[in-house]
Amino acid sequence: MKSIVLLLILASCKHGSAPAGGNQPTEVTPAGGHTSFADEESTPPYDKAALRIALIAEREAQTKAEQTVVDAEAAGDEERLRRALADLAVRRRFVAILEVCDAETRLCPPRLDEPNWPYLSDSDDDPKLETPLRFDLDSWRKVAAELHGRACACRSLACIDGMDAMMLRLETRPIEDVQADETASAELTAARDCLMRLRGKKALPKIARE
Repeated sequence: MKSIVLLLILASCKHGSAPAGGNQPTEVTPAGGHTSFADEESTPPYDKAALRIALIAEREAQTKAEQTVVDAEAAGDEERLRRALADLAVRRRFVAILEVCDAETRLCPPRLDEPNWPYLSDSDDDPKLETPLRFDLDSWRKVAAELHGRACACRSLACIDGMDAMMLRLETRPIEDVQADETASAELTAARDCLMRLRGKKALPKIARE
């Protein structure tokens, strides 16, 4: 197990550096609550300075996540180690996405902050979102946009699992005509794309090099 963990951490260190080709993503993620296709560029709702500040913070968080893996292995805590490795993998993917956004204005998440997590995957309660949870057309579009932003901001497996469960539960609540709204549906599709990418179920393409 130790050799596997060390290899994972070494790979993580490589991914945490500034973009230099290799296994880095280039897909486009919608920014600013507006959905775009996977082969388009997007304009994020923040400037380069804010993005680079976020990158510094996320690389520091990745270093701490790597140490958590080492500590869990040293303690012989298999369950803690399993969770730490899963969360480290998500964090690495999030950092890689920010690197692509910085290099090419692609795959940019709609938000850079890490919002307080409002939902557990096994919860029966409504989530406490920033947007009022209502299901008329205008409100549902706003809720869907927030779900998109939150999904793309996930940095842990618990966040991903919770977002999956939340969207499955909420998207059945609007009336049929509202559920079929293209704007809201596009936001939810983009949210699921982010979750699949952060979960490692969708490949992170390489940064285009000249």
